Amino acid sequence: MKTAKKEEIRKEYRREELGSGIRGKHYEEYKKGTNLVLLSPDIAAAFPDDESVNSALRSLMKVARQSVGLTTGRASGRRAKARG
Repeated sequence: MKTAKKEEIRKEYRREELGSGIRGKHYEEYKKGTNLVLLSPDIAAAFPDDESVNSALRSLMKVARQSVGLTTGRASGRRAKARG
């Protein structure tokens, strides 16, 4: 690794010395590989790692898929038949 000469590293730089930047240069690439979620501290404390969070969410998704059929209109149909 090359060591910097003392005059190359300054405490302050002027904006014009840094050149023009390109806003959002890496934005599209960033979006492709990032899916970060911020957990509340109490939730994060319950999960030791990312795999345990994924496992819990997969279990919740499975339960949700199974229960969708149980709650969409079937109960009201049964009640109507029981009354009639």
